[in-house]
Amino acid sequence: MTERVLLAGCGDLGQRVAERLLARGDEVWALRRHPPGDEGRGIHWLAGDLTQPATLRDLPLGITQLVYSPTPDARDETAYRAVFGDGLRHLMEAAHGDALKRVLFVSSSAVYGEHGDAWVDEDTPTDPPGFNGRVLLDAERWLHEQTVPSTSLRLAGLYGPGRLQLIDRLRAGLAHAPRTTPHWSNRIHIDDAASAIAYLLAQTKLQSLYIGVDDTPLPMHVLYDHLAMLAGAPPPTEGPAPAGIGSKRLSNARLRASGFKWHWPDARDGYAALL
Repeated sequence: MTERVLLAGCGDLGQRVAERLLARGDEVWALRRHPPGDEGRGIHWLAGDLTQPATLRDLPLGITQLVYSPTPDARDETAYRAVFGDGLRHLMEAAHGDALKRVLFVSSSAVYGEHGDAWVDEDTPTDPPGFNGRVLLDAERWLHEQTVPSTSLRLAGLYGPGRLQLIDRLRAGLAHAPRTTPHWSNRIHIDDAASAIAYLLAQTKLQSLYIGVDDTPLPMHVLYDHLAMLAGAPPPTEGPAPAGIGSKRLSNARLRASGFKWHWPDARDGYAALL
Protein backbone atom coordinates (compact mmCIF):
# COMPACT_ATOMS: atom_id res chain seq x y z
CA MET A 1 0.00 0.00 0.00
CA THR A 2 1.26 3.46 -0.87
CA GLU A 3 2.24 5.48 2.19
CA ARG A 4 2.16 9.24 2.68
CA VAL A 5 5.42 9.92 4.49
CA LEU A 6 6.48 13.17 6.14
CA LEU A 7 10.22 13.67 6.61
CA ALA A 8 10.75 16.21 9.38
CA GLY A 9 14.20 17.49 8.59
CA CYS A 10 15.39 16.51 5.13
CA GLY A 11 19.08 17.12 4.55
CA ASP A 12 21.51 14.68 2.96
CA LEU A 13 20.24 11.65 4.88
CA GLY A 14 16.59 12.60 4.47
CA GLN A 15 16.88 13.08 0.72
CA ARG A 16 18.47 9.64 0.38
CA VAL A 17 15.55 8.20 2.36
CA ALA A 18 13.14 10.07 0.08
CA GLU A 19 14.74 8.57 -3.03
CA ARG A 20 14.14 5.07 -1.70
CA LEU A 21 10.55 5.79 -0.67
CA LEU A 22 9.71 7.39 -4.01
CA ALA A 23 11.24 4.45 -5.88
CA ARG A 24 8.74 2.10 -4.27
CA GLY A 25 5.79 4.36 -4.93
CA ASP A 26 5.32 6.22 -1.66
CA GLU A 27 4.25 9.87 -1.55
CA VAL A 28 6.92 11.94 0.22
CA TRP A 29 6.56 15.30 1.94
CA ALA A 30 9.65 16.98 3.40
CA LEU A 31 9.69 19.74 6.01
CA ARG A 32 12.55 22.23 6.18
CA ARG A 33 12.91 25.82 7.28
CA HIS A 34 14.22 26.74 3.84
CA PRO A 35 13.13 24.17 1.23
CA PRO A 36 15.35 23.94 -1.85
CA GLY A 37 12.43 23.67 -4.27
CA ASP A 38 11.18 20.66 -6.19
CA GLU A 39 14.44 20.00 -8.09
CA GLY A 40 12.59 17.40 -10.11
CA ARG A 41 12.98 14.71 -7.44
CA GLY A 42 9.31 14.17 -6.72
CA ILE A 43 9.53 15.44 -3.14
CA HIS A 44 6.73 17.74 -1.96
CA TRP A 45 8.66 20.40 -0.04
CA LEU A 46 7.11 22.21 2.92
CA ALA A 47 8.43 25.32 4.66
CA GLY A 48 8.22 25.16 8.43
CA ASP A 49 10.16 25.66 11.63
CA LEU A 50 9.77 22.93 14.23
CA THR A 51 10.34 25.44 17.02
CA GLN A 52 7.50 27.69 15.74
CA PRO A 53 4.13 25.89 15.99
CA ALA A 54 2.37 28.49 13.85
CA THR A 55 4.43 27.42 10.82
CA LEU A 56 3.20 23.82 11.13
CA ARG A 57 -0.53 24.51 10.81
CA ASP A 58 -0.85 23.62 7.13
CA LEU A 59 0.67 20.14 7.07
CA PRO A 60 -0.94 17.85 4.50
CA LEU A 61 -3.76 15.63 5.67
CA GLY A 62 -3.51 11.88 5.67
CA ILE A 63 0.15 11.49 6.65
CA THR A 64 0.58 7.81 7.52
CA GLN A 65 4.26 7.74 8.53
CA LEU A 66 6.57 10.30 10.07
CA VAL A 67 10.38 10.26 10.08
CA TYR A 68 11.90 12.69 12.58
CA SER A 69 15.51 13.54 11.72
CA PRO A 70 16.12 17.30 12.01
CA THR A 71 19.47 19.04 12.48
CA PRO A 72 19.72 21.64 15.28
CA ASP A 73 21.01 25.13 14.49
CA ALA A 74 23.95 24.73 16.84
CA ARG A 75 25.70 22.01 18.79
CA ASP A 76 24.59 23.07 22.24
CA GLU A 77 21.95 21.86 24.66
CA THR A 78 19.58 24.78 24.13
CA ALA A 79 19.42 24.19 20.38
CA TYR A 80 19.05 20.43 20.83
CA ARG A 81 16.19 20.76 23.31
CA ALA A 82 14.43 23.29 21.08
CA VAL A 83 14.39 20.81 18.18
CA PHE A 84 14.22 17.38 19.82
CA GLY A 85 12.10 18.43 22.78
CA ASP A 86 9.78 21.30 21.87
CA GLY A 87 9.99 20.67 18.12
CA LEU A 88 9.01 17.02 18.40
CA ARG A 89 6.00 17.91 20.56
CA HIS A 90 4.92 20.68 18.19
CA LEU A 91 5.07 18.40 15.17
CA MET A 92 3.26 15.53 16.86
CA GLU A 93 0.45 17.91 17.78
CA ALA A 94 0.27 19.20 14.22
CA ALA A 95 0.62 15.87 12.39
CA HIS A 96 -1.23 13.58 14.75
CA GLY A 97 -4.37 12.28 13.15
CA ASP A 98 -6.26 9.08 12.56
CA ALA A 99 -4.11 8.30 9.52
CA LEU A 100 -0.75 8.48 11.33
CA LYS A 101 0.24 4.94 12.20
CA ARG A 102 4.00 5.06 12.76
CA VAL A 103 6.77 7.44 13.83
CA LEU A 104 10.43 6.63 13.20
CA PHE A 105 12.79 8.69 15.34
CA VAL A 106 16.37 8.93 14.09
CA SER A 107 18.46 8.88 17.26
CA SER A 108 22.12 8.26 18.01
CA SER A 109 24.44 5.81 19.74
CA ALA A 110 25.44 8.83 21.85
CA VAL A 111 22.82 7.63 24.35
CA TYR A 112 25.28 4.94 25.51
CA GLY A 113 28.20 5.56 27.82
CA GLU A 114 31.58 3.94 28.40
CA HIS A 115 31.66 0.18 27.88
CA GLY A 116 35.30 -0.48 27.00
CA ASP A 117 35.57 -3.60 24.84
CA ALA A 118 32.07 -4.85 25.69
CA TRP A 119 29.39 -5.34 23.06
CA VAL A 120 26.45 -2.95 23.29
CA ASP A 121 22.95 -3.80 22.06
CA GLU A 122 19.41 -2.51 22.49
CA ASP A 123 19.18 -4.02 25.99
CA THR A 124 22.34 -2.31 27.27
CA PRO A 125 21.53 0.36 29.87
CA THR A 126 21.88 3.92 28.58
CA ASP A 127 24.23 6.39 30.22
CA PRO A 128 24.79 9.32 27.85
CA PRO A 129 28.03 11.18 28.63
CA GLY A 130 27.06 14.31 26.69
CA PHE A 131 24.11 16.67 26.41
CA ASN A 132 23.27 15.43 22.91
CA GLY A 133 22.75 11.87 24.11
CA ARG A 134 20.71 13.03 27.10
CA VAL A 135 18.41 15.16 24.94
CA LEU A 136 17.90 12.40 22.38
CA LEU A 137 17.18 9.86 25.10
CA ASP A 138 14.57 12.18 26.64
CA ALA A 139 12.95 12.51 23.21
CA GLU A 140 12.91 8.75 22.68
CA ARG A 141 11.24 8.20 26.03
CA TRP A 142 8.63 10.91 25.49
CA LEU A 143 7.77 9.56 22.05
CA HIS A 144 7.46 6.02 23.39
CA GLU A 145 4.79 7.23 25.83
CA GLN A 146 2.56 8.56 23.04
CA THR A 147 -0.35 6.61 21.57
CA VAL A 148 1.10 6.45 18.06
CA PRO A 149 3.51 3.47 17.69
CA SER A 150 7.11 4.61 17.41
CA THR A 151 10.53 3.14 16.70
CA SER A 152 13.91 4.70 17.46
CA LEU A 153 16.91 3.98 15.24
CA ARG A 154 20.16 4.75 17.07
CA LEU A 155 22.71 5.44 14.35
CA ALA A 156 26.46 5.12 14.68
CA GLY A 157 28.80 7.65 13.04
CA LEU A 158 27.79 8.42 9.46
CA TYR A 159 30.25 8.56 6.59
CA GLY A 160 29.82 8.74 2.83
CA PRO A 161 29.95 11.21 -0.06
CA GLY A 162 30.65 14.69 1.27
CA ARG A 163 31.46 13.29 4.72
CA LEU A 164 35.23 12.88 4.48
CA GLN A 165 36.33 15.21 7.27
CA LEU A 166 38.25 12.34 8.86
CA ILE A 167 40.24 11.83 5.67
CA ASP A 168 41.02 15.55 5.54
CA ARG A 169 42.25 15.47 9.14
CA LEU A 170 44.44 12.45 8.44
CA ARG A 171 45.98 14.14 5.41
CA ALA A 172 46.63 17.27 7.45
CA GLY A 173 48.25 15.27 10.25
CA LEU A 174 45.58 16.39 12.71
CA ALA A 175 44.02 13.00 13.55
CA HIS A 176 45.07 11.13 16.70
CA ALA A 177 44.07 7.76 18.12
CA PRO A 178 44.67 5.96 21.42
CA ARG A 179 46.73 2.79 20.96
CA THR A 180 47.69 1.58 24.43
CA THR A 181 44.05 1.39 25.50
CA PRO A 182 41.98 0.90 22.35
CA HIS A 183 38.90 3.03 21.83
CA TRP A 184 36.23 1.38 19.68
CA SER A 185 34.89 3.15 16.61
CA ASN A 186 31.46 2.45 15.09
CA ARG A 187 30.37 3.53 11.61
CA ILE A 188 27.55 3.20 9.10
CA HIS A 189 27.56 4.38 5.48
CA ILE A 190 24.93 7.06 4.91
CA ASP A 191 23.37 4.98 2.11
CA ASP A 192 22.98 2.02 4.47
CA ALA A 193 21.47 4.35 7.08
CA ALA A 194 18.96 5.64 4.53
CA SER A 195 18.17 2.10 3.40
CA ALA A 196 17.64 1.00 7.00
CA ILE A 197 15.13 3.81 7.59
CA ALA A 198 13.21 2.96 4.41
CA TYR A 199 13.37 -0.74 5.26
CA LEU A 200 11.95 -0.27 8.75
CA LEU A 201 9.10 1.87 7.44
CA ALA A 202 8.09 -1.02 5.17
CA GLN A 203 7.88 -3.62 7.95
CA THR A 204 4.55 -4.59 9.47
CA LYS A 205 6.02 -5.69 12.80
CA LEU A 206 8.67 -3.58 14.48
CA GLN A 207 10.35 -3.43 17.84
CA SER A 208 10.62 -0.07 19.54
CA LEU A 209 14.39 0.20 19.20
CA TYR A 210 17.16 -0.70 16.75
CA ILE A 211 20.87 0.11 16.53
CA GLY A 212 22.08 1.20 13.10
CA VAL A 213 25.73 0.25 12.64
CA ASP A 214 27.73 -1.84 10.19
CA ASP A 215 29.09 -5.32 10.84
CA THR A 216 32.61 -4.26 11.76
CA PRO A 217 33.29 -2.06 14.78
CA LEU A 218 37.04 -1.42 14.89
CA PRO A 219 39.53 -0.03 17.38
CA MET A 220 39.98 3.59 16.37
CA HIS A 221 43.68 3.22 15.63
CA VAL A 222 43.02 0.23 13.34
CA LEU A 223 40.48 2.18 11.30
CA TYR A 224 42.61 5.35 11.22
CA ASP A 225 45.76 3.47 10.21
CA HIS A 226 43.90 1.78 7.36
CA LEU A 227 42.37 5.03 6.13
CA ALA A 228 45.72 6.81 6.32
CA MET A 229 47.18 4.10 4.10
CA LEU A 230 44.33 4.47 1.61
CA ALA A 231 44.68 8.26 1.56
CA GLY A 232 48.47 8.28 1.34
CA ALA A 233 48.65 10.08 4.68
CA PRO A 234 51.01 9.46 7.61
CA PRO A 235 49.71 7.12 10.35
CA PRO A 236 47.94 9.06 13.10
CA THR A 237 49.94 9.74 16.22
CA GLU A 238 49.07 8.48 19.69
CA GLY A 239 46.45 10.64 21.34
CA PRO A 240 43.57 10.59 23.82
CA ALA A 241 40.16 9.22 22.99
CA PRO A 242 37.56 11.81 21.91
CA ALA A 243 36.05 13.57 24.90
CA GLY A 244 32.45 12.77 25.80
CA ILE A 245 32.24 9.64 23.61
CA GLY A 246 32.47 6.36 25.47
CA SER A 247 34.22 3.35 23.97
CA LYS A 248 31.84 0.57 22.94
CA ARG A 249 31.28 -2.08 20.27
CA LEU A 250 27.82 -1.62 18.83
CA SER A 251 25.92 -4.73 17.76
CA ASN A 252 23.55 -4.74 14.78
CA ALA A 253 22.20 -8.22 15.60
CA ARG A 254 18.59 -7.08 16.04
CA LEU A 255 18.45 -5.16 12.77
CA ARG A 256 20.17 -8.01 10.94
CA ALA A 257 17.74 -10.55 12.40
CA SER A 258 14.87 -8.48 10.99
CA GLY A 259 16.15 -9.22 7.49
CA PHE A 260 17.99 -6.00 6.67
CA LYS A 261 21.15 -6.33 4.55
CA TRP A 262 24.06 -3.88 4.41
CA HIS A 263 25.72 -2.76 1.19
CA TRP A 264 28.81 -1.65 3.10
CA PRO A 265 29.28 -4.00 6.10
CA ASP A 266 32.87 -2.82 6.69
CA ALA A 267 33.76 0.90 6.76
CA ARG A 268 37.21 0.12 5.37
CA ASP A 269 35.60 -0.99 2.11
CA GLY A 270 33.14 1.89 2.14
CA TYR A 271 35.90 4.47 2.53
CA ALA A 272 38.01 2.73 -0.12
CA ALA A 273 35.16 3.08 -2.62
CA LEU A 274 34.81 6.76 -1.78
CA LEU A 275 38.52 7.37 -2.26
